[in-house]
Amino acid sequence: MQLIDGKTIAATVKSEIANEVKKMIDADQNPPHLAAILVGNDPASETYIASKERACKEVGFTSSVYRMSENTSEEELLKTIEFLSNDEDVNGYIIQLPLPKHIDTNAIIAAMDPKKDVDCFHPENVGRMAMDMPCFLPATPAGIMMLLERSNIETEGKNCVVVGRSNIVGTPISILLSRNSKKANCTVTLCHSRTKNLKEVCASADILVAAIGKPEFITADMVKEGAVVIDVGIHRMEDNSEKGYKIVGDVKFDEAAPKCSFITPVPGGVGPTTIVSLLSNTLKARKNQLNF
Repeated sequence: MQLIDGKTIAATVKSEIANEVKKMIDADQNPPHLAAILVGNDPASETYIASKERACKEVGFTSSVYRMSENTSEEELLKTIEFLSNDEDVNGYIIQLPLPKHIDTNAIIAAMDPKKDVDCFHPENVGRMAMDMPCFLPATPAGIMMLLERSNIETEGKNCVVVGRSNIVGTPISILLSRNSKKANCTVTLCHSRTKNLKEVCASADILVAAIGKPEFITADMVKEGAVVIDVGIHRMEDNSEKGYKIVGDVKFDEAAPKCSFITPVPGGVGPTTIVSLLSNTLKARKNQLNF
């Protein structure tokens, strides 16, 4: 069993991005600017935004966060999106999800400028991705592809099972893995809560992507001997340790890991490359603006 070290891979890509930013600055160009909108104070969202800000600083990006109260109206949020879309100094922005229940998430996403939608949520970007046209790729799925490619894991012709069909992870990663490319070319099965014989389907996977959002849902009997397992989940579970909790993924790691050829840890697997993919998209947006 070999761990897929997302931290090391992310550090390598950050160094590559930082070199690109240096070239821009040497050419008297402003560095890329990534903005984020955070509505409310969800702890997980706060953690993600803080990680994004640290990563931006490490590679030389400008970073800004627009913090709005839990009671922000949909109209106020739409005005902020319009401002960022029209601000030439901002190259990319994200809207941290989930949004409060009184706000129509689909309406907010549709109001974004596709050219600055570095999370690939806008319908135009999703459609371009599905048609394999030039576009930003969703951060977490792109991070997964990065892990597979940079770990030299063979994907072509492999049987891949994705557990979870969200628009953020499950559905887009199923599209990317099935593309006609040497870095993909998997035969993909997309599973969900209605899938029959889920254990048997998972146990047939050469590559298993767990993105169901349930702590330690994938157990050892759902993992094929020698499989590659990508664990997208991250959950805080109470325990008797000094901290009072532990961080786990969607996979029961201690049980499943011995059966795997490769597996991502939680934390330290998919998370770091998700952030780096967001940086890569923002760099791409800035270069598009400059024709750099």
